[in-house]
Amino acid sequence: MDKILEIYDTSKMGLSNTEVINRQKRYGLNELKEEKKQHPIVLFLSQFLDILIILLLIAAVVAYFVGDIIDSYVILLVVCLNAVIGFTQEYRAEKAMEKLKTLVSTEAIVKRDGDVQIVPGNQLTVGDIVLIEEGDKVPADLILIKANDLRIDESSLTGESLPVTKTADYDSDVPIDIRKNEKKLAPHITYMDSTVIKGNGVGVVFAVGMETSIGKIAEMIQGEETETPLQKKIDKLGKVLAAIAIVVCAFVFVVGFLRGIPLAENFMTAVSLAVAAIPEGLPAVLTLTLALGMQHMAKSHAIVRKLLAVETLGSCTIVCSDKTGTLTENKMTVRAEKVLDGEMLNLISCLCVNSSKQDGKIIGDPTDGAIMEYGEKHNYLRSDFERKNPRVKEIPLDSERKRMTTIHEDGEKYIVLSKGAPEIILDSCKYINDNGTIKIIDAEIKENILNEIADMTSSALRVIGFGYKEYDYNPDDTNDEIETGLTFVGLLGLMDPPREEAKEAVKQCIEAGIQVKMITGDHQDTAAAIAREIGILTDGIVINGEELDNLTQEEYLKIVDDIQVYARVYPEQKMRIVETLENKGNVVSMTGDGVNDAPALKKASIGVAMGSGTDVAKESADMVIQDDNFATIIKAIKEGRKIYDNIKRFIKFQVSTNIGAILTILGASFMSLPLPFNPVQLLWINIIMDGPPAQTLGMEGAEKDIMQRDPKTGDILNKNVLVKIAVAGIVMALGTLGLYAYQLNIGASQTKAMTVAFTMFVIYQLFNAYNSKANSDKKSIYLYLAILISFVLQVLVIYIPYLQMIFRTTSIDLIDWIMMFIVACTILISNKIMNKAIPLD
Repeated sequence: MDKILEIYDTSKMGLSNTEVINRQKRYGLNELKEEKKQHPIVLFLSQFLDILIILLLIAAVVAYFVGDIIDSYVILLVVCLNAVIGFTQEYRAEKAMEKLKTLVSTEAIVKRDGDVQIVPGNQLTVGDIVLIEEGDKVPADLILIKANDLRIDESSLTGESLPVTKTADYDSDVPIDIRKNEKKLAPHITYMDSTVIKGNGVGVVFAVGMETSIGKIAEMIQGEETETPLQKKIDKLGKVLAAIAIVVCAFVFVVGFLRGIPLAENFMTAVSLAVAAIPEGLPAVLTLTLALGMQHMAKSHAIVRKLLAVETLGSCTIVCSDKTGTLTENKMTVRAEKVLDGEMLNLISCLCVNSSKQDGKIIGDPTDGAIMEYGEKHNYLRSDFERKNPRVKEIPLDSERKRMTTIHEDGEKYIVLSKGAPEIILDSCKYINDNGTIKIIDAEIKENILNEIADMTSSALRVIGFGYKEYDYNPDDTNDEIETGLTFVGLLGLMDPPREEAKEAVKQCIEAGIQVKMITGDHQDTAAAIAREIGILTDGIVINGEELDNLTQEEYLKIVDDIQVYARVYPEQKMRIVETLENKGNVVSMTGDGVNDAPALKKASIGVAMGSGTDVAKESADMVIQDDNFATIIKAIKEGRKIYDNIKRFIKFQVSTNIGAILTILGASFMSLPLPFNPVQLLWINIIMDGPPAQTLGMEGAEKDIMQRDPKTGDILNKNVLVKIAVAGIVMALGTLGLYAYQLNIGASQTKAMTVAFTMFVIYQLFNAYNSKANSDKKSIYLYLAILISFVLQVLVIYIPYLQMIFRTTSIDLIDWIMMFIVACTILISNKIMNKAIPLD
């Protein structure tokens, strides 16, 4: 204790008021500081500083001036909607920070100038002597100089549900240097925001404000959000398409100028082609598809807090999952037993416990609760037997004795009931009940029981031993006198069992090419046993937190792919795990529930918080699993894959149409033909392209093999997809130009020839939309309705006089329709050929 006081230059009497003021100037107040935030207006306007958004705004202005006011308004609406979504998401870090600030205790009991006084929590400084007792929130990071049966709940920080015992008994071999030996000194440290469950203590403040464990977390979660894989891919695609559009439009304008086309018409055509070539429908389809995905996931207990995170799940290659409550039931259960005297074992199970039940839930220690439920299953209810055998004394469980003993009335006599660590209980026993016969425990009997204990322990069970004796009660008897000469009655092996659905979910992950890694603070043997049972641990490596710390980054990189289970891991080590896995090109999903998990949740490609976790974890995560169930994460991954497929479906449809339109215009220029589309017709093609058929592609069902294939982590438009898109664009361009040239050659008017070419290209789009539908068991009627509506609208454009005047179209004959539908079938045939010739993308 004196050494600690010396290190922090304080005394048992506490700091003087003058020294407090000096240290507050040096160390600052005990409060969390926020980074300077952008003004909301600046933050909102910054959403428009994106190349695709800027091009869309230019397209909206151009569309307005060429007379397509509706298209202009639609583009502006989409741009503003995306700006609002982006602005909303930027506030997530601030919300997480606000939640953290509420964790700083408002008051603290300190000793200053020898007087015990209550001060505001933010007035604490390094060297203050702080008193904590049952029910208090720890107001700063403290190193203990005194502890009386002190148990601290650190679940808000670490997510671990069991209270931690803290002591002031220091190992002389461990230097008191918190920076170097924090993990070894952890049993003597209480952290800000942890809660005192039992006992009391006195500690010296060694960190305040941003230097506390909570403060370091606050600093990490205030960083910028990382881009999702989809954001990166869409940004890249937008830039490529915009560059192509600009080059082609400039070329068309130059060719038109050289051919003597009037400057105004030439400019409008070039700009209209640019509007058709830029994928302004992409943000709208993205928003619609992701929003629908969010709704579906919410029904499965997965609440998505960040829109683009829905798709990221679909690209997920590794799921790092916590064990307790996610892969397991979060409920200790008796899974093995060795019963010698069933009647007495059941009696101890219902009386030598301090847990109770309220509304079907266990109140108190989880191990006691599991033992009590074991008794209940054998019709030994605690409430019934407490009336029959009232408790007269309890010798409580502690970390040294590792047992709990109670004394009860038994008619005119008394009975001692004891349970605890099996070796300790066995050492306290003199007798054994062997099938109703009481025998003295000899070396052979003891060895057999120890072998039973070893067998249970090797299965990662928490083994509890049970013993009893009849007793002449004397209040002056010592604990040793009470707890010796017992009769051994049996063993129970307890474990938090794996969820049944988790086994199937892990199997689905493996089939889907997704690695599952368990990360837990639990014992290595327990973690390995659970991981092996549910299929996570096959032939991989099990590593604990201490071993991980001892690895250099180079050593860790070599084995990171082979590690399947991380045990005894501190939440802050999760950051290193996430970063290393992501540096190897993985898309990582990380689960967590404690405050300390927040940085890793934010750093991961997709942070998943548990519904039972802390508010800070939820605010830092991309998704919250309300039922804490691993199987729900897998359902979300399936939904994410479906969304990714539908976005890809839409992009393939739109880009192939873009290429078709560009090649048709270029082809006409090279063939010295009049342009087949006028500006208004090009904008109509653009509306059809971005309209109902395209939007409904975002609502298609999941592919039949969606969870039997590897994750898609490459470009949205990979080599195979680009070849298919190019072929589709060429087919549409050749078919349209062929029919256009044919009409001109047979003497049709240019208006009719343009009407046929215009309608031909629209029909191609509708057939191409049909090509893009999903191979799903769930049939979507929306796509067929959208194709029908678009076709009817095209017919109206051709035959209604008022619309003929706007679009410069004319009526066409039945034979023209027949020819157009026959030619349009080429896109269906080419798609079939390409699907067989080129592997699935």
